[in-house]
Amino acid sequence: MRLVSWNVNGIRAVMKKEFMSSLQAMETDVLCLQETKAQDEQVIEALKELDGYHLFTNSAEKKGYSGTAILSRCEPLSIQYDMGIEEHDNEGRVIAAEFKAFFLVTVYTPNSGSELKRLEYRQQWDKDFNDYLKALEASKPVVVCGDLNVAHKDIDLARP
Repeated sequence: MRLVSWNVNGIRAVMKKEFMSSLQAMETDVLCLQETKAQDEQVIEALKELDGYHLFTNSAEKKGYSGTAILSRCEPLSIQYDMGIEEHDNEGRVIAAEFKAFFLVTVYTPNSGSELKRLEYRQQWDKDFNDYLKALEASKPVVVCGDLNVAHKDIDLARP
């Protein structure tokens, strides 16, 4: 199974570029998207001409913010949205797709923000996300992909 992960930095913006031809060239079975920056219905509308994929999308309550999606040629056994923790579950950051042999989790991890304003929140997120993955792993292997927002040098940042 060919898995691809892509931070699109806005699904509507990337659709104006060469998203469809890039997707075809990748020949992927499952595509995980992060930072869709759109509500569920907007993601569905943006991808309406995409054939042959099941689409699962998780948007933030705040419009135009974060968001994740999974496009899969084979239908997953189940889909889980978010981690089940109210503090984290309003930003559309996690989708887990259960397949026969494994769970596939796509994540758009929150960053700590400029001047580390969200550092405490991020540290709690990391702990809770780890616990979430361990709970999934109790029943079968877990594959995690996404934007983990880990950068320790300026060269790793778009705008340091």
